[in-house]
Amino acid sequence: MKSILITGIGGDIAQGVATILRSQWPSCRLYGTDTHAQHGGRLFVDAFFILPSASDPAYVGAVRDLLDAHQIEAFLPMSEPELNVLGGLLEELGPSRCVAAGASVIAAGLDKLATVEAMRRFGLPAPWTVAVSEGEPHAYPCILKSRFGSGSRAVFIVRDKAEAAYLAQRHPQAIYQELLEPADREVTCAVYRTRDGRTASLLMLRRLTGGFTGWAQVIEDAETSRVCEVLAEKLDLRGSMNVQLRLTDQGPRVFEINPRFSSTVLMRHRLGFTDAVWAFEELQGNSVRFPEIAAGQVMVRIQEAAVVKDLGV
Repeated sequence: MKSILITGIGGDIAQGVATILRSQWPSCRLYGTDTHAQHGGRLFVDAFFILPSASDPAYVGAVRDLLDAHQIEAFLPMSEPELNVLGGLLEELGPSRCVAAGASVIAAGLDKLATVEAMRRFGLPAPWTVAVSEGEPHAYPCILKSRFGSGSRAVFIVRDKAEAAYLAQRHPQAIYQELLEPADREVTCAVYRTRDGRTASLLMLRRLTGGFTGWAQVIEDAETSRVCEVLAEKLDLRGSMNVQLRLTDQGPRVFEINPRFSSTVLMRHRLGFTDAVWAFEELQGNSVRFPEIAAGQVMVRIQEAAVVKDLGV
């Protein structure tokens, strides 16, 4: 690899991927973009550029211009808002220049109602889910969360009709969803499907810290692995996606699909589940081999800081 463009470099996921790529291909030139420069993203790339936000009509053209101006070989978009508007460019670039999960995964992952509909279409159990605009939830307690996007920050437990009315007024585009219990059995699953149709998944029981996985332990669960494999095959996954679920008394129940690398990308890379590397190896036409990863291993998120003397872009 000679050059790679990574968007959203101010975020932890993009920085994790950049760290991995720098280690794997030291001579590769990394380009990073974001909507502003008030972050440490420049420390992870060779060149940094400010682009319009994904909601700006000029965004897609700006990405295309950057790729062309610097003759960048590979493109990795990192966030849901970007994936939501990049469909045409991703198709234009094709699998030889772009690392993305595929159109079906993106469509099912960006819309949480579409996620549940896909689960049911594939014969997989899913939590009941209804748009706030359609009326009251099916039962209490339940949760209210954004229909679009990802993350665990703007999620509310709704205990009664009064709370539902209050939150619905403030979040009219949200959804109500079944409250899955127990809370301490939440699992984040890294799922990778190769271009020749082989699937691997890493199941991590996790504890959230500030909306991100702060602690995770590798587990084994045959039914969860089966669910991940069905989703990967039916959605025609190309590369990596992240499946969020809880292990309930009735079995695993998926509540979210992230059509991108997740915040555990660097943590799992340290274990040997090197899906960021696999994606770029396959982009270059190379085959990949899945390792055996023992259950019980624990990963934790740690912090670092740097003093930046050059404040220029």
